Amino acid sequence: MSQLAHTAAQRFEQIFGHAPTGVWAAPGRVNLIGEHTDYNGGLCLPIALPQRTYAAAGPRDDDIVRVASLDFDEQAEVSLDDVAPGVPGGWLGYVAGTIWALRERGFAVHGLDLATTSDVPIGAGLSSSAAIEGAAGGAASGLFNLGLLDSDASRVTLVDACRRAENHIVGAPTGGLDQTASLRCLPRHALLIDFGHDARVRQIPFDVAAHGLRLLVIDTRAKHALVDGQYAARRANCEQAARELGVDLLGRITPEQLPDALSRLSDQTLRRRVRHVVTEIARTRQCCDALEHGDFQQVGELFNQSHASLRDDYEVSSPELDLAVAAARGAGALGARMTGGGFGGSAIALVPVAALDAVKRAVADAYLAREWTPAHVFAVHAAGPADRVAVHEAQLVE
Repeated sequence: MSQLAHTAAQRFEQIFGHAPTGVWAAPGRVNLIGEHTDYNGGLCLPIALPQRTYAAAGPRDDDIVRVASLDFDEQAEVSLDDVAPGVPGGWLGYVAGTIWALRERGFAVHGLDLATTSDVPIGAGLSSSAAIEGAAGGAASGLFNLGLLDSDASRVTLVDACRRAENHIVGAPTGGLDQTASLRCLPRHALLIDFGHDARVRQIPFDVAAHGLRLLVIDTRAKHALVDGQYAARRANCEQAARELGVDLLGRITPEQLPDALSRLSDQTLRRRVRHVVTEIARTRQCCDALEHGDFQQVGELFNQSHASLRDDYEVSSPELDLAVAAARGAGALGARMTGGGFGGSAIALVPVAALDAVKRAVADAYLAREWTPAHVFAVHAAGPADRVAVHEAQLVE
């Protein structure tokens, strides 16, 4: 049992005066490739992280959602009847919004008490928001016998509720990548998600340790937030370009059709956005092929190409991300790229085991030379999805 799960259960009892019914957990995610393609009907390739958010939970007989965040040392509550766009604000919106969305779908849910804690870095572009949504939604499913974690098909319903919470209550126009990864990824696999065809998925082997490699996450400590307008602006660019090109989604455009599509757009910004989306989807397909053939040199090169496209055509990188990527490559990484929404957050690097120390040192030295806050660099592996966590029976109420 995770120490964090134990902590959540213990603190729940201290705060609410009785033992929780159970503890549920949902992971953060890192996207290997396929960035800013989900809302364009494209392909994404995330893995679930071992880091996750834990929620000890118990049902209530009213409609109050009461949450104690152990990490923020805060408590807050809201009635489900009062949940609306922007209400409640802050981190409670992710929790209450998910429960609200389940009720909107017709599920018989009521209020609940939650005590949450997490080791998913916040503001690092690793989907801490999807992790809290998944943990809260999983808890509601378990407490009210909804069965939403029982099968991959039922998890799709919970994905939709979590996405609706983020879109309609929190106000971040995310496309569903983060929630799908947190709820549907499998250990030692990346999840190929096709958002152009009802988010159908395919599991792709991703066991880098078996190939003498590690996947490093470089949290730049440059905080990003998807509700600050930049993410929405990129999405609006893509929707405008799709309208001008007469397609419902930019993901419908094939690489062969790209030159003609670009020639029909007069706005240079829109041309750059379209070029990124179409080429990024193609890179994601190529990355899956490379992984299935064990060609990690090609995977690394695709990481490099993806970063250049995100930096130059989609314009969502940052100086901190660019420096981390350059330092990692220069010290022996096979490839590196920013990951997540951008404007700060994290980068990833595919690194031979023999070069791990050199890469970590190079990133640290590069940041020190700029007198920036040191980056947090750590290795991750492809972990499992959201689920109920086994906790000693003595800590739980029947």
